[in-house]
Amino acid sequence: MIPSKAILTITDSAAERVKALLASRGKPSYGVRIGIRTKGCSGLSYTLEFADEKNPYDEEIEDKGVVVLVDPKATMFLLGTEMDYVEEKLSSGFTFKNPNEKGRCGCGESFHV
Repeated sequence: MIPSKAILTITDSAAERVKALLASRGKPSYGVRIGIRTKGCSGLSYTLEFADEKNPYDEEIEDKGVVVLVDPKATMFLLGTEMDYVEEKLSSGFTFKNPNEKGRCGCGESFHV
């Protein structure tokens, strides 16, 4: 049997940032949810939001002490993606290393597959 490819892997840095965000939210949360929406000049962008509950068709990834839910409409776009959190001098934020991306727009806000 061939092992299936993980939908999403989470780096230590991303897990720590998710934990910090959930702790500062001020109310209990199930975890965070990642999705895809139509936006930008390349067509798609990632979304990240607090999740109060798991929806029936969400894919659940529990790793490094955090729960990340993947919206079912985003699953096929995210297969094999690594979620990271990067802090630089002028900006910080979650990044996604997605092997399915065929290109990104110049501003980095959107991608296409």
